[in-house]
Amino acid sequence: MAVATPGLDERLAGGGRVRRLLIRPELGSVVGAIIVFAFFAALSPVFRDLSGVATWLDPASTLGIMAVAVALLMIGGEFDLSAGVLVGTSGLTMAILTTEYGWSVWPAMAASLVLCLAVGLFNGVMVMRTRLPSFIITLGSFLMLQGLNLGVTKAITNTVNVSGIAQASGFSSARRVFAAPFTVLGVEFRIAIVWWIVVTMLATWLLMRTRFGNWIFAAGGNQKSSLALRLTSVQANTGIGQEFIFIIAAVIGGCLLTGGYGSAIGAAVGALIFGMADKGIVYAGWDSDWFKFFLGMMLLLATLTNSFVRKFAEEARK
Repeated sequence: MAVATPGLDERLAGGGRVRRLLIRPELGSVVGAIIVFAFFAALSPVFRDLSGVATWLDPASTLGIMAVAVALLMIGGEFDLSAGVLVGTSGLTMAILTTEYGWSVWPAMAASLVLCLAVGLFNGVMVMRTRLPSFIITLGSFLMLQGLNLGVTKAITNTVNVSGIAQASGFSSARRVFAAPFTVLGVEFRIAIVWWIVVTMLATWLLMRTRFGNWIFAAGGNQKSSLALRLTSVQANTGIGQEFIFIIAAVIGGCLLTGGYGSAIGAAVGALIFGMADKGIVYAGWDSDWFKFFLGMMLLLATLTNSFVRKFAEEARK
């Protein structure tokens, strides 16, 4: 009679190496990323040049940070449609506190983070207490935040654009940490790429090596970020529509819409595919309108691939 090994985490369960590889959620996105890179690299030498790599890693990194966070929530089977507009809220909060009320950038960023966490907590509590779908709760948050971003910004600044962050105290040091470029072989890369890698590694460790990560596979999580330090000004409509891009990147990376399956690495690779396609189409000399078609095609292929891999994974566990 076989005796079950206590405490064995199915996320780390055995099986052949090939089988473990084939059931990885990010496998399809990694293969897709290789194909997309090869395709655009063949069309444009600039795309595969180091300067080209720096160019398409830039949008991939800023999207990737949010895509990884959204992936944690999707693995828990939930959605957050307010994620995009909350990016704008966080930036506007920091911008208004620094330009209108004389705050230093660092405490303004801390206040912005607290506000974002409060919105995430509100969404989570409402979902748990009301049992309403997270789609509905966060859609309501999306609309409320959209109105607040416009209404509060206009009431305080008499405009929908807040500028002048660069003159605030602490801006230079904060920019060095979160938005400054660094040079590799004479080519400038954005520091956001490093933060993207760090966030992906932390999220992967959280999912695969902690008890809380196991809870995420059965429940959910939340996280936000801001781009105000790079842009030095923030529009009241910043981030609107981006929530769908975050979700698309996570789905392309292997997250199922039904939850319970996916990885942080996959979401990061999904964002990488987005960045390569975004800039690759430009380098290839195509009309930028083709990007939406390409993104939709990648989403459809990823969904079909994820469904197949999920079925294979379920069979492998039997």
